[in-house]
Amino acid sequence: MALPYARNNRVTPEREAPYSPTAFGGRMPTAPGDLRIETHGIAPVPADRRYGRPGRLFTVWFAPNLTMTGVFTGTVGVALGLDFTTALVAVVLGTLVGAAPTAYLGTWGSRTGVGQLPLARMAFGPGVVLPGALQWLSSIAWDALIGLFGGDALAQLCGWPFWLGVLVVMGAQGALGVLGYEAIHRLQTVMTFALALAFVVLAVKLTDGVHPAASGAAHGADRAGAFVLTFTIALSLSLSWAPYASDFSRYLPADTSRPRMFWYTLLGISVSFVAVQTLGLWGASVFTDQTARGIDTLLGGGALGAFGLLAVVLAALCSNAMNDYSGSLALQTIGVRLPRPVGAALAAALGFPLVLWMHAADTTARFQNVLLLVGYWIPGFVAVVAVDWAARARARRGAPIDLAAESARERPWWPALVAFVAAFAVAVPFMSTGLYVGPVAEALHGADLAYGVAFLTALVLYTPLRLRRRP
Repeated sequence: MALPYARNNRVTPEREAPYSPTAFGGRMPTAPGDLRIETHGIAPVPADRRYGRPGRLFTVWFAPNLTMTGVFTGTVGVALGLDFTTALVAVVLGTLVGAAPTAYLGTWGSRTGVGQLPLARMAFGPGVVLPGALQWLSSIAWDALIGLFGGDALAQLCGWPFWLGVLVVMGAQGALGVLGYEAIHRLQTVMTFALALAFVVLAVKLTDGVHPAASGAAHGADRAGAFVLTFTIALSLSLSWAPYASDFSRYLPADTSRPRMFWYTLLGISVSFVAVQTLGLWGASVFTDQTARGIDTLLGGGALGAFGLLAVVLAALCSNAMNDYSGSLALQTIGVRLPRPVGAALAAALGFPLVLWMHAADTTARFQNVLLLVGYWIPGFVAVVAVDWAARARARRGAPIDLAAESARERPWWPALVAFVAAFAVAVPFMSTGLYVGPVAEALHGADLAYGVAFLTALVLYTPLRLRRRP
């Protein structure tokens, strides 16, 4: 289905539509288990090519979060001086708040057959280049954050140099990203059970004889600041999936239950992230060496140590395959006419030098800085696309969305971009990272309120501007 632009009811063929299958179409999977390479890009998935049930959203969002990145992130609350119970409350609340927008956005995939960044064109128009580029860069950054542990674990397991372990992991995840949607879904289904069992074994072993912190060193305002920062870090993890959300539901039939899609996604993200971060909180006192060698040592080496390292490698593959897949869609969204499989391979390739950079100096500090910085743009993005979608839904009054009509109807795109950029700018004083602590965050004893400030700023700015326009 070609979606040409129109002006005064006249098609202008010289301007190719953002979803044109001539540029971004290709072979689609036909049923569960079809593992041939998906060359289909950002063009809408036709209704007669949809398949699957909403239950697969639980596994596709559960397995990729069972990584050591989540475990080591979970140690932050205790490191900031919180006791176990207080830190756990912050983790649970932050995870749920961040997972809810992702679950909501994911319901758009079945209704449109389109991925998340391509759908953002409805709000941003040509300005989608900015969030699209940020999403592409973020997918590469997440490749490095996850691949750091996966490559280190494989190198330790096989006795290889670090760079070779990273290279093999990046190559394997890139291959999965190239295969595409169905291969990722099938992998996550299998890995949900395998990795869940592996992390149960790891949890029993790693926490044997370890007692969580009953009291923390932080008190008063410092304790409140530590709570907010722990909440924000947990929120950043689950919200980081929001720009990917409908990428992994776009092949579901249009009549798929939206409540079931929402709850399967919410549970998949929340249960997995809370589980791994709780493990990090519980064992914070023994997770002093945040490397694969540290994991092997804690497990006592031998077969159990090898088992733990293998679990870390597989978890990295699960997560980064999704990063590469969504990165390829983001690259097409900003107008780069690379076939989707090539875009996925490119994301994996570019993640390799970033891993080497993170590993070259203070790995822990660089890891935490990249983790926070890659997500500050997302709250403003979520606010803009949600308001735009709500305005269109109100105008349709329950009628199905017509992407062809929406693409042909020209509207000013500057309000979305202005709200998006302003949201980030206003949030800067509220940021708290190892690279930069804003004056407000410093006054609040390190509390990072940037995510909430960015979301509310975009909401307040964009809503009146959007409502002034025709739907």
